[in-house]
Amino acid sequence: MRYRDQPTAEVTRRLSCTPEAAWAVVTDIELPLAHSPELRKVQWIEGDGVAVGNIFRGDNETSGLGGWSTDCVVSDVEPGRRWTWAVRGRGGVMATWGFEVDPTSDGGSIVRQWGRMGPDPSGLSIFIAQHPDKESRIIEGRLQQWREGMEANLDEVARRTA
Repeated sequence: MRYRDQPTAEVTRRLSCTPEAAWAVVTDIELPLAHSPELRKVQWIEGDGVAVGNIFRGDNETSGLGGWSTDCVVSDVEPGRRWTWAVRGRGGVMATWGFEVDPTSDGGSIVRQWGRMGPDPSGLSIFIAQHPDKESRIIEGRLQQWREGMEANLDEVARRTA
């Protein structure tokens, strides 16, 4: 697995809530605060909701890396169905994330969260450059962290819409 191939993690959950209820939760940028081991604060810095071009900032911290902030630009919105955001770094887009909500035939929802690395360098690129022989393992470890966070986010969506 190579960073340059823009690896992706995705988690999908079938929920009993309506798509409208799920949408209301997945468009709350504070959703990940409930369970993220590194996200400490999130706020809108341009605009005040999920609309193309609006920007929010996430403040993060880990014991190994200290603190850092990223600005995220809402890049695509299909109201009630899908929204994506690009995480910007010094060199460009470090990652792209998204939520998708689809209706089920019984009035419930299928909710997906996904994240794709790259195409531009991120903090992970520093570790890969230091240990190029471990690139695949470094990436898989980070994707696993992402999947765990996504599972926690979808657990929170289920809890808030129960």
